[in-house]
Amino acid sequence: MSAQAPAAHWARIADQHDPDAWLALEKGYGDPARGYHDWSHIDDLLTKLDQLSHLAARPDLVAAAIFWHDSVFITRSPDGVVIPDADNVRDSAILFERHSRFPAAETAAIRDMIMATAHHLSAHAKIQHYPGFTQDFDLFLDLDLSALGAAWPVFRRNFERIRFEYPWIDPADFDRQRLGMLDKFARTSSEVFRLPVSRKLWSALMHENCLMISKEIVERLQQTQKPKE
Repeated sequence: MSAQAPAAHWARIADQHDPDAWLALEKGYGDPARGYHDWSHIDDLLTKLDQLSHLAARPDLVAAAIFWHDSVFITRSPDGVVIPDADNVRDSAILFERHSRFPAAETAAIRDMIMATAHHLSAHAKIQHYPGFTQDFDLFLDLDLSALGAAWPVFRRNFERIRFEYPWIDPADFDRQRLGMLDKFARTSSEVFRLPVSRKLWSALMHENCLMISKEIVERLQQTQKPKE
């Protein structure tokens, strides 16, 4: 592992996991079938967590949720069955629990953060596992969506990296699927991020990015629909 942020954060929480935990993470994030949901995604979130650590009551638990939230990410089974995102989230939480040596209350808190990524916009902290958990929960979800507010070249590259993870989907079908999601993000850009700091950092750029990539997709779809001369 060459990235500094994962190395530093893992050193702080490694003893709260069993000896096989790191191998499980390596197996997931090192999968060559991944494009966006690889170690670079984890490094990005942990780097941002370092920058916003003053907002977290338990940055160590937020870091643990970051490490495990995409530990399972399989878009299609070997026999061709498409795997829903929610299934991957559930399996990531189960994998975390299998390797966790955190106290029971902290394990439950991390699990709740991981599970929230199945429904980012509607998820809410239902149990206050420790003082400040709600803000940690919201910060974690904001960090996970922060790439939507990246600089345009990074955002554009991330779109292609996600596309790489769905090679069996027809490019036009993939574009159509993403268009609806991007339109929703653009229309609700002021509501996507939960914390005031997150909104200040990422909302405006996210809105611009979603509009720009949506325009690009529409133009591409129009080109594919033109009759051949």
